[in-house]
Amino acid sequence: MIIRLDGGIENKSTADFLAALEAGGATLNMVQSGPGVWVVVSNLTGDTRAALEQSKLVLERHDPEGEAFFVSRRFQAADTLIGAGTDQIGAGRFQIIAGPCAVESAEQSLKTATFLQGEGIRYFRGGLCKPRTSPYSFQGLGRAGLAIFQTIRERFRLRIVSEALDESCLEMILPHVDVVQVGSRNRQNFSLLKRLGAVDKPILLKRGMAATLDEFLMAAEYVVVHGNPRVILCERGIRTISNHTRNTLDLSAVPYLKKVTHLPVIVDPSHGTGLRDLVRPMARAAAAAGADGIMVEVHPEPGRALSDSMQSISHAEFHRLADEVTQIFRLLDSFRN
Repeated sequence: MIIRLDGGIENKSTADFLAALEAGGATLNMVQSGPGVWVVVSNLTGDTRAALEQSKLVLERHDPEGEAFFVSRRFQAADTLIGAGTDQIGAGRFQIIAGPCAVESAEQSLKTATFLQGEGIRYFRGGLCKPRTSPYSFQGLGRAGLAIFQTIRERFRLRIVSEALDESCLEMILPHVDVVQVGSRNRQNFSLLKRLGAVDKPILLKRGMAATLDEFLMAAEYVVVHGNPRVILCERGIRTISNHTRNTLDLSAVPYLKKVTHLPVIVDPSHGTGLRDLVRPMARAAAAAGADGIMVEVHPEPGRALSDSMQSISHAEFHRLADEVTQIFRLLDSFRN
């Protein structure tokens, strides 16, 4: 059950009421303060449920019954905006997150960072912990790549986006990144999602490869319920009967998610197609569908990339892509205005 209480946590009556619920065996998660305080109450017994129903401190009670609540527009009508200044994502802004699938070397990464900075890009993506289907594939540099992240942040003033493969990887990268990515395979890693609720940084959550949109939103709800409201949703394609592309990029998810959730929604056309000649057209389509941004894999020598070489695009191709999606977004913005 979700409740909104009259008064903040510092209020003695509120604090005593919550302490009594916990003493009765209930588990509490404080989600968001504002007018009053929101609390997720689980493990209710008959006595604690009766106390909730009778208390005058409880202003609202909600039983979502398996539906996401805090990420929905029922809870918050206005779009959530993540970041500051020119780095903002959501609510009518548009960001391009770009970089190699995996950080392979200082030379490869710094060359790409130099290029992206010249293109006006604010977010650099790159993996140090790589979830690979084959145990024989390149698994990432791990701890050896942290110094490369530090150089990119300090020299180029780019924000770093990198995937936390598990909780040990999260602890390793956390001081060195600005946005923590949750990959498709970890959409159901609920212990990791709960841990990310305690992280004071934005979380870029990718849709699971076979997840419905309701399941996708529930994964975001896990992060928010455990304390972190800064979640960016990323449509990256799902597995279907089609095999002409790596995944089936579900662009209908963009307007649907924008309708039902206040969270920013971006698109990954690289994983969504798996083919570099399809990345540009699907990036254009993502901008036209109303996405808040895209995430694209860029490599100085795409054919030699150690991870996802088939879907990585060159610097020259990225330049064309960035120009095209920016023009499309500006055109759509003129319609809104």
